[in-house]
Amino acid sequence: MVVKTNEEVERLRENAIIVSKTLAEVAKHIKPGVKTITLDQIAEEFIRNEGAVPGFKGYRGFPAALCISINEEVVHGIPGERVLTNGDVVSIDCGCIKHGFYGDSAYTFMVGEVKPDVMDLLKRTKESLFLALEVAVTGKRIGDISAAVQNYVESFGYSVVRELVGHGLGRQLHEKPDVPNYGRKGSGQKLEDGLVICIEPMINLGTKNVVQAVDGWTIRTADRQPSAHYELTVVVRKDEPDVLSTFSFIEEVLGTNNLIE
Repeated sequence: MVVKTNEEVERLRENAIIVSKTLAEVAKHIKPGVKTITLDQIAEEFIRNEGAVPGFKGYRGFPAALCISINEEVVHGIPGERVLTNGDVVSIDCGCIKHGFYGDSAYTFMVGEVKPDVMDLLKRTKESLFLALEVAVTGKRIGDISAAVQNYVESFGYSVVRELVGHGLGRQLHEKPDVPNYGRKGSGQKLEDGLVICIEPMINLGTKNVVQAVDGWTIRTADRQPSAHYELTVVVRKDEPDVLSTFSFIEEVLGTNNLIE
């Protein structure tokens, strides 16, 4: 675990705002009939115009700027010729690098008219993220964050993906500590002032079990039921967490019609 100086936090904040704004730019183009590769191209152009470079492209061989995961795909979907259709939900995970530091954020979007039970999954997954952010304060433990997510979503009968977790963020995309979305209050590493972590609930409508697709990247639910994924970056502080990334730009674009409150 590496705690960050105030100067490093400001570098991370700059990147966090870039990925937040990139997701908002992508949000303008999410509709039935759009190819996922088109969204990826829009994101890469926006990131580069901000003086940053895509953080995912080339990372361990990943071929794109965005991870775009549709319906039963949990994370790490590769953009391509697939076309969004009415009723889809699409998780978009975005990363960037500027001044040697990373930004990382994700949001699950609705495409057209989405089934009520899937809308509820998205709403409650996002709510679990904000509950987890509230306990990212000095003296709490990783398990307090984990339990905040797990206890909330399981109360609705959803399941928590075990194989994929949140993480520290800094000069590396994935730093220590791991931040699982399941765990016991009061357990795990103690949170220190200046620790920067990404909290990212990955919550399934059905089983918690996942499988990897033949492309070597895409993770989907074993029962092919929908999944939801949201991610924000936060600095642990003494009195209240300092959340670096934001969904406000996205939700301004979406407006009231497609916004899940």
